[in-house]
Amino acid sequence: MDLRHLRYFVSIADHGSFTRAAEALHIEQPPLSQQIKALEAELGLSLFHRSRRGATLTEGGIHLLAKARHILEMEREFYLLAGGLARGEQGRLRLGMAGAVALLPLIPRAIRLFRERWPDIVITLDESNTPALCEALHEHRLDIAIVRPPAPDPRITLHPLFDEPTVLAIPKGHPLSQQDRIPLSAVANEPFLIFKRELGPGFYDAIIAACQKAGFTPRLGQSTPQIAATVPMVAAGMGVSIVPAYLSQIHAEGATFHPIDGPMPRASIALASSQPELSGPSARFHHLLSELAGRMPTASLPSTPVSAP
Repeated sequence: MDLRHLRYFVSIADHGSFTRAAEALHIEQPPLSQQIKALEAELGLSLFHRSRRGATLTEGGIHLLAKARHILEMEREFYLLAGGLARGEQGRLRLGMAGAVALLPLIPRAIRLFRERWPDIVITLDESNTPALCEALHEHRLDIAIVRPPAPDPRITLHPLFDEPTVLAIPKGHPLSQQDRIPLSAVANEPFLIFKRELGPGFYDAIIAACQKAGFTPRLGQSTPQIAATVPMVAAGMGVSIVPAYLSQIHAEGATFHPIDGPMPRASIALASSQPELSGPSARFHHLLSELAGRMPTASLPSTPVSAP
């Protein structure tokens, strides 16, 4: 069935006349009559009673009119949705986040602004570690993910966002806890808490390299199941650690956070995707996140130790 026939049918029903409908449709009246006759032949029933006074619906035409309107409305919605998807203004965005990344104030702010600007895009969130997120991207269970480079899968494309400064986390009451800036060499003999390397190999290697540059190889204590779990373990007196500066907002009771005196590792953050070029909602979110990241200060470290209450 040609949808034009339904538009002609509805227009004649609305105007009550083939002549007036033809004028509204900007076509000649004879071709319009021929198109309706073709539709009636296809359907096997008459749609209009024709007279000199105009056209009125037959009983069959009355029953079919509501369905015709519904089909045309579905057509309109179809093209509106297609246009919105093409412009990245409708659809869905499946966003993954590496552990503790959600604690960065930038991330919930970006999500909130994204939802305000494009309310017709449904956004879903999933939190996991970088390797698991990259696998989900490759299997198309996620559209994009905020991860810690590098990506373990070479098929994943990384779009760098920013490098987060780090701080030294030590137990409250430790002899160093009242100091401001602390060199890494000062904790050379302390048990060092760090997450498993496969959870974030880039950040892990940066921490180890910074310690070695400070003149020691860290004495590794118990490994943590995720980066965010490091702070509570420090607060429990199980050792010291280097964590992204934003984790100081956790304020686990019994932990203090100190700027590192001297070279410090950086916690890199990137947007990962299974496609080299982003499009649709993914491209819009990346643009928004990059815009917000560009406004971040280069460092936001406390000038004095941050202590949990």
